[in-house]
Amino acid sequence: MVHPHSRSHTSIPTRRSSFFNTPIVPPQPDVYYVGVDVGTGSARACIIDTNGIILGLAERPITRHELKPNHITQNSTEIWNAICFCVKACLRDSGVDPAEVFGIGFDATCSLVVISESGDEPVGVGPNFWDNKENIILWMDHRAEEATNEINATGDKCLKYVGGQMSIEMELPKIKWLKHNLPGGISDCKFYDLPDYLIHKATGSEARSFCSAVCKQGFVPPGVEGSETGWSKDFLLSVDLPELVEDDFRRLGGTPGKNGNFLSAGDIVGKLTAHAAEELGLTTECIVGSPVIDAYAGWVGTVAGKADVPHLQDNADGSIDLTCGRLAAVAGTSTCHIAMTKEPCFVKGVWGPYKDVMAPGFWLAEGGQSMTGALLAHVLSIHPASQELIRSAEASNLSKFDFLNLTLENLVQETGSRSVVSLAKHMFFYGDFHGNRSPIADPRMRASIIGQSMDSSVNDLAIQYFAACEFIAQQTRQIVEEMQNSGHDISCIYMSGGQCRNGLLMRLLADCTGLPIIIPRYIDAAVVFGAALLGAVAAEDSVNEHINSKGRSRRNSVLQSQKSQVSLSHDSGAHSPYTAPSATASTTNMSTLVYASANAGSHHQFPVMTPMEEEQVDYFNQSTQQQIDEREKAKNQSFTSDDDSEDEQTLSFGSKQAVQQGLSSKFSKLGLKPLTSLKKTTSNSSNPSSGIAVPGDKLWKVMDKMTGPGKVIFPAADSDPDRSLLNAKYKIFLEQCFKQQEYRDIVDEVEAKNSKIN
Repeated sequence: MVHPHSRSHTSIPTRRSSFFNTPIVPPQPDVYYVGVDVGTGSARACIIDTNGIILGLAERPITRHELKPNHITQNSTEIWNAICFCVKACLRDSGVDPAEVFGIGFDATCSLVVISESGDEPVGVGPNFWDNKENIILWMDHRAEEATNEINATGDKCLKYVGGQMSIEMELPKIKWLKHNLPGGISDCKFYDLPDYLIHKATGSEARSFCSAVCKQGFVPPGVEGSETGWSKDFLLSVDLPELVEDDFRRLGGTPGKNGNFLSAGDIVGKLTAHAAEELGLTTECIVGSPVIDAYAGWVGTVAGKADVPHLQDNADGSIDLTCGRLAAVAGTSTCHIAMTKEPCFVKGVWGPYKDVMAPGFWLAEGGQSMTGALLAHVLSIHPASQELIRSAEASNLSKFDFLNLTLENLVQETGSRSVVSLAKHMFFYGDFHGNRSPIADPRMRASIIGQSMDSSVNDLAIQYFAACEFIAQQTRQIVEEMQNSGHDISCIYMSGGQCRNGLLMRLLADCTGLPIIIPRYIDAAVVFGAALLGAVAAEDSVNEHINSKGRSRRNSVLQSQKSQVSLSHDSGAHSPYTAPSATASTTNMSTLVYASANAGSHHQFPVMTPMEEEQVDYFNQSTQQQIDEREKAKNQSFTSDDDSEDEQTLSFGSKQAVQQGLSSKFSKLGLKPLTSLKKTTSNSSNPSSGIAVPGDKLWKVMDKMTGPGKVIFPAADSDPDRSLLNAKYKIFLEQCFKQQEYRDIVDEVEAKNSKIN
């Protein structure tokens, strides 16, 4: 039952005359959506309203085991329990009535989940096969090297759509390994990508997502290259997997239109089962949207962000076509680069093109850098001044990266250098320590650094750190150029993840690529926010029916009989650091985020940085004095709290930096419950007057409505001295990249001759 003190009882007239008073459409019944994100190390959930405002966010860690080298496993039961905990925590902390949650969406890592067909229970995947709890082979598990090589040796046409060869991290190599190692074989097994397993757990459905099947399992959508069933019987037989062919591929989800249901992002899967609803603290009227792999949820949660970039202002056709050319860079330990096209574009070293993943008839490509966040951490950890940096940063009450950025700025003054970029003009850093995924797809690539000295000071560490950031930006340029040369028309980059806070790195990305970099409203929560949007897409028709009937829909009568059964009780007690909603300073004024921004005809001014403005600040500073003054002015006109906190008035949620309370606590202090501004809308189409819906229109409409404004970092002018220097160093970067391959070939040729002599 909902806690009585967690809900606002303020009347609608009172709320409308409050701080949020804005001449918008009359408020409609309150409607909310839940998003669930399962990463490698934690599960997260958020709850949003119909304006895309995150009202609660929770996170809980999940474990992984490596009992044998390259055998990395997880537990689907633990993951589901963590999800349930997080969803209930969001409901409790936001004060939202579970009956008002209309939709839920899921994303997760592309890990293989193994379930018994006979009992629908977990099956152990080894190395301890008796342990059925460990039934997930994690995406990063590399046990199936031999199986991967055998699959790639077939040269099947499906490989053309996964970058020319399957990765060891994809699903089929893992299944093939299990066939030959699992006691008793796979005769009683069915297989899911983790996102698809979560919707099975939530709905009981055997539906599969195009995202998982196409991107990670070798599924070629019907109509592509003559495919009729999606799965290839000849291919699966050629790799000794006849079990997967049985009964029209039932173990993989079946054949589309026959015994299988394959869905694009946000399509309706079904409603929560009674058991799942009880575990999640929701109701059986909550609609589940088709899931996506986690990085793709980052695309959903960012690329509709509003920004003062001229070519992004033209959205008259209201179609998902508008996302073509917007590259989503989902950054963390590594970075994924995702872009949509209307026609298939084959790019060397880039996975895909994948059809129907987001919307029927559209194609997605996925590039990536194997180390970005991990690269910066590595560079800091191996330098002799690593411990000195930690002590100095702690003493200054700064993060290590902020301290290094400050050190670089001081070095410019001390050395009389022209700029921060020129400090590292003779440092040539190529950072593929862990191989290259894109654009040359060479796992043998390694790092090379030219220009090192015996200097072991923090100053030297700062310059090497800068060089690593420069490498990340130059390699992003290399990926973008390969995509553009192959038919993509990339016009801007939408970033997400904690790296967005590093102004130095963001500025380098803009100046190296020559493209605007757009930072989202929710820096840390872009992925889980994207998952919530999938729930909103699936529930759209139900919401419109509810609005039109003024809350007297069939849904409400069903809910009345369930209300007493919904429980939000928690046996786990107080929040852990992983579950407490938190927020960090971002860039958009809170008054813009809340209901004043719901007026469809309003015009927003989004914070941007031009090269001229940046002359007022250092190279990596993200705010001009004018912007600081504007934020201070807005702050004085906005919330005041009992504790006189100096919170920024805009929020990006994430438990990684809990520096202020969540937005839901501000609502609680004011005694307010958010109002929605839903309006009945008709389907968009390429010809609005025709009334014919086009593929992806629901997804785009929800993304466009709920994704808030972002901050823009524009590249400096082409003639800018730093741009000129970075362009010159890009040529050296490319030479370092390809010369390494040439050097290896020279040595390998000699060694091949030597082996024959011996």
